[in-house]
Amino acid sequence: MSKLTDLPKRILIGRALRSDKLGETLLPKRLALPVFASDPLSSVAYAPGEVLLVLSIAGASAYHFSPWIAVAVVVLMFTVVASYRQNVHAYPSGGGDYEVATTNLGPRAGLTVASALLVDYVLTVAVSVASGIENLGSAVPFFAEHKQLGAVGMIIILMLMNLRGVRESGTIFAIPTYAFVFGVFCMIAWGILKIATGHDMHAPTAHYTIHAENSGLGGFALIFLLLRAFSSGCAALTGVEAISNGVPAFKKPKSKNAATTLAAMGLLAVTMFCGIIALAMNTKVHMASNPATDLLNNGKPVGSGYTQDPVIAQVAEAVFGHNSIPFVFLAAVTALVLFLAANTAYNGFPVLGSILAQDRYLPRQLHTRGDRLAFSNGIVMLAGFACVLVYIYGADSTRLIQLYIVGVFVSFTLSQTGMVRHWNRKLRTETDQAKRRHMIRSRAINTFGAFLTGLVLVIVLLTKFTHGAWVAVLGMVVFYAVMTAIRRHYTRVADEIAAADEPGDDYVRPSRVHSIVLVSKLHKPTLRALSYAKLMRSDTLEALSINVDPDDTKALQSEWQRRGIDVPLKILDSPYREITRPIIEYVRGLRRSSPRDVVSIYIPEYVVGHWYEHLLHNQSALRLKGRLLFTPGVMVTSVPWQLESSEAAKVRARRRADWNAPGAIRRGPVAPPRRDKEHSAKQK
Repeated sequence: MSKLTDLPKRILIGRALRSDKLGETLLPKRLALPVFASDPLSSVAYAPGEVLLVLSIAGASAYHFSPWIAVAVVVLMFTVVASYRQNVHAYPSGGGDYEVATTNLGPRAGLTVASALLVDYVLTVAVSVASGIENLGSAVPFFAEHKQLGAVGMIIILMLMNLRGVRESGTIFAIPTYAFVFGVFCMIAWGILKIATGHDMHAPTAHYTIHAENSGLGGFALIFLLLRAFSSGCAALTGVEAISNGVPAFKKPKSKNAATTLAAMGLLAVTMFCGIIALAMNTKVHMASNPATDLLNNGKPVGSGYTQDPVIAQVAEAVFGHNSIPFVFLAAVTALVLFLAANTAYNGFPVLGSILAQDRYLPRQLHTRGDRLAFSNGIVMLAGFACVLVYIYGADSTRLIQLYIVGVFVSFTLSQTGMVRHWNRKLRTETDQAKRRHMIRSRAINTFGAFLTGLVLVIVLLTKFTHGAWVAVLGMVVFYAVMTAIRRHYTRVADEIAAADEPGDDYVRPSRVHSIVLVSKLHKPTLRALSYAKLMRSDTLEALSINVDPDDTKALQSEWQRRGIDVPLKILDSPYREITRPIIEYVRGLRRSSPRDVVSIYIPEYVVGHWYEHLLHNQSALRLKGRLLFTPGVMVTSVPWQLESSEAAKVRARRRADWNAPGAIRRGPVAPPRRDKEHSAKQK
C-alpha cells in the first residue's frame, strides 16, 4: 500500500532532498522577483478596474478623478517600498512584520500582525485565483460556468507546484511573470505611440453609458466615494511585505538583494498601474458594479447575458485590436500570472507559520520541512483555507476583494511604528555621526510610512467594513484567539514536564513493580510475552485473562496446567462480555492498594504486512492502550509477533529503498531474497 502512495508522491513532488542541500534552494534576484512579487505585479490587472467600478457609482463623469487616485496610490507605494527597504536591512532573519512588531511593540502587537498576515495570505490566494478564473472564463465558457470547481482545482495545482520546492516553483513562475510585465509594457508603449501619432482608440465599452446609482454626489458623500475608490486601488500594494518575510530565501548578500528586488518591484508595479489607468481614460473604458442593469447600450441595459471584461482586457483590445496576436498573448499571460500571483502567499504563509510554530503559537508540525525542503504542512494548510473561502464566496473576485487589504495595512502600520521605536532605541546608544544621520533618515521614512499606512487603514475600515471587510477582521480575531490558546497549551505542557532543580517525587523509585501479561489464548505470541516479562525481573508477575466465553476459559486453564507454566493465571469475570473495562478496574485497584507501586502491562500484538489486516487484529489492544494512557503509574509494553505477511512487507520495503537509492534505475529491479524452508524455520 505504501508503495502505491509513494510512487505518485515522487512523481508529483519529486525525490526527497537532503537537509544539507538547503543552500542550493536559495534564490537569485531574477527568480526572487517572480516568487515574492508576483502578487503586487499582477494586481495591476484588477486594481485599476476596482477604482473605476467604485467611481461608476457616481457615473462616468466621476472617472476624471481616477488620475488623482492613481497618484495617491503611487505615493503610497513608493512610501511602503522605501519603508520596507529599511526593514530588510534591520531584520534580515525572515520574521518580517511579525518580528519587527514583537521586538519593538511587544508580543500582543506581534501576534496581531501575524493574525493579519495569515488572513491576508489566504485572501491573496483566493482573490488571485478567482480573478484568474474570471479572465479565463471570458475565453473558455466552461470556467465561467464552473468557477468554484476551476478555482479549487487551480489552488491544488499551485499547492503541488510549491511542494516541489521554492527554487523549482520560482523557475516555473518566472517565465509567465516576466511575459506579463513585457506584454503590459508593450501595450503601454504602443498605446502612447498611437496617441502621439493621432490614432483614435476605443474600448469595447466606449459607446456604452452608465446608469449612476447616485448621480450628482457632492460634499461628504463625494469624499467618501473617492476614499473608497482609493482603498480599492490600494489592492495594488498587497504582497509588498512578502519580500521582508522571505529574506532568508535570497542568495547572499541577502538584505541587499531583497532591498534591490523591492525597489524593482515597486518601480514596475507603479509604471504598469499608471499606464493602464491612463490608457483606460484615453480609450473611454466604462465599468459598472452591476453591468446587467447599470451598463446601457443605446439607453437599454445590456442584460444578464453580457460578460464585463476586465479593464486590462478592454485596453488591450483597444490598443492591439480584437483577437490580434498581441491581444491574445496579453490575455493569456494575464490569466496565467493572476493564478501564479498566489505564489506570493504560498511562499509567505509557510515561512511565517514556521516562525510562529517555533514561537509555540501554531502546531509544531508547521516548523518541519518536507521532502523538498519546503514547509509542506504550511503549504497544505494555506491551500485548504483558500479552497474553503473560494467555495463559500463562489470564486467571485468582486465579493472577495471587499475582504482584501485590511490585514495587510494592519501589518504595514504596526511594522512601521515598530521600526520608529527601533531607530529611537538605536539612536540612544549610537555615537558615530554618519551612522546617526543614516538612522535619522531611516526613522523619518518609517515615521511617514506609519502615518500614511495608518491613515489608509482607517480609510479602508471606514469604507469597506460593511461591504465585507468585517469578515477579514473576524478572521484576524479568530486566528489571534486560536494562536493564544495554542501558546497557553504549549506553555502548560512545558511547565508540567519540566525537570525540577531538586530531586522530588518524580525521581523516587517505585516500591515494587507488578507485571501483568494479558492472555487471550495460549499461543506463540503469549509464550513470547511471558518469556520477555520474566526477563524484566519484576517483584511480582501474573497472567491475566478475561472470562468472556466459559468454554474458552476452561480450555485455557487446562492448557496452562498441562504445560506447567510457572506464572499464576488470574481470570476476571466479565458478565457483559467486556474486555477493556475489567482490566482497567483491576489495574486501578492495584494502584489504590499500593500507590507507590508501578504496574507494568505486557500486551502481545500481531505485526501484519497489509493495511486491511490491521482491521482484523490488535483492535482490543489499541482500545486498551488508549485507556491505560490516562492511568498514572501504569507502563504499557507491546510484545510484537511477526506474521508471515510482515515478512513480505519487509521485502517490499527493501525493494522501495533500493528503488529510491541513487543509481536504482540504472541497476534495474532487485530480486527478492531467497527464502527456503530452512531459512523460514530459523526465523521462527
